[in-house]
Amino acid sequence: MIIFSLPAKGDNRRGHSCEAPDAHDAQDRKPTPLAPAAKNRYLATIRRILNLAMEWEWIDRVPKLKAFEEPDVRVRWEPPSVITHLIQAISQDWLKEVALFAVSTGMRADEILSLTWSQVDIVRRTAWVTHSGAKSKRARAVPLNDDAVAVLRRRLGKHDNLVFTRQAAKGREVTKISQIDARMFARACKAAKIEDFHFHDLRHTWASWHVQRGTPLMVLKELGGRERIEMVQKYAHLATSHLAAHAENVKFWSNGIAQKETPPARVALSA
Repeated sequence: MIIFSLPAKGDNRRGHSCEAPDAHDAQDRKPTPLAPAAKNRYLATIRRILNLAMEWEWIDRVPKLKAFEEPDVRVRWEPPSVITHLIQAISQDWLKEVALFAVSTGMRADEILSLTWSQVDIVRRTAWVTHSGAKSKRARAVPLNDDAVAVLRRRLGKHDNLVFTRQAAKGREVTKISQIDARMFARACKAAKIEDFHFHDLRHTWASWHVQRGTPLMVLKELGGRERIEMVQKYAHLATSHLAAHAENVKFWSNGIAQKETPPARVALSA
């Protein structure tokens, strides 16, 4: 990996490059394609650098950088009654409890499967996601509701380190579950008559329930470990409580004055 550093403002020296210590290790890794949204975040940084370069008169103009087209935001959620049927339809207890914990906390699948008892305080009703285990690389505390605490209490004594495990084959040691059993989850969805629903949609469901019950978007952002407020704006249409009071600003017919007059329907009939 080659790192290029720009000189500070007012410094006439040329930038220099150096090789990162892990450059050789990086060569062994398989490249992972970036999603259009991730590419656009990089473009935003590049545009900022170019704008500063123009402001400091290092370049004459800022070239136009075309943004990548991002797909429509998918928000798939189900009401509590449907999620109840789904969880009951899961055949194995470990996945049933992982799913219930997911929809109770909004934690991502890998955050749950990586959770250790050292990251949990049942008395304080809190779990902690470490920076290494978080998608955003930001550590956060996760408050636990009654459903999540009940799951943890049922898991006590199952394993000394990991919170969520499943029975290992005979003669093998119990290790971290690498991923959600997608086929088992799909069978449960089919049994519950739910279409186009994936495990990650439990996180969308959790967020949707929060917004519908009045949780502010800024609070939801912190609860879900998201980096930007734009990442929770997709749930804003589910909340109307903050708009209800403003809807009364244009009320006139129910004020009592107009009701004393001839109703519009009666006027139309007499005409």
